[in-house]
Amino acid sequence: MLKQKQQQLQKLNEDMDTLCACALKKTALNTVVGKGSANAKIMFIGEAPGKKEDEKGEPFIGAAGKFLSELLATIDLKREDIYITNVVKYRPPNNRDPLPQEVTDCWFWLQKQINFIDPILIIPLGRYALERFVPGRKISEDHGKAFRRDMDGIGRRVFYALYHPAAALYNGSLRDTLIVDFARIPKIIKAIEEDINNNQK
Repeated sequence: MLKQKQQQLQKLNEDMDTLCACALKKTALNTVVGKGSANAKIMFIGEAPGKKEDEKGEPFIGAAGKFLSELLATIDLKREDIYITNVVKYRPPNNRDPLPQEVTDCWFWLQKQINFIDPILIIPLGRYALERFVPGRKISEDHGKAFRRDMDGIGRRVFYALYHPAAALYNGSLRDTLIVDFARIPKIIKAIEEDINNNQK
């Protein structure tokens, strides 16, 4: 069953890559669609692919990706247990911030991924991803907080704000902050599942 769903997700990503009108497609070496389980309970969403991701076509494989894997291990998770992607599927030149139009052009694709995988928790990594899902919040104030809100196209979802792992590479003090915030994820998952079970009774 999982194998079939995994294949369907791959087909969805291939179709969306063909349809996506994002201008970044012209300058990127590879599309970085995302990676992980099609049955993931947790979906991590970053901002955009970087240089290494663009070269290999995989998300979070540089130093920040290594730190993310270490963080996952602290709560007994592996990459295969989660799904990870970005708001924008193509690398912006020189790692500049994605333009609003580029984010808009990739949004329908991200909606499709979220609805197909149907995670119970979405974790935006960093301020740009957080702004996409929970506008008007500051990552410095709202990291480690969960938000439940309705969004057009993806329905009612729970979002948990985290610093981007890359931020900890530039600011060592954020490393401990990320570890502490990560440690809360299992409790949040448990609370959401209990809520779901109670609503089904």
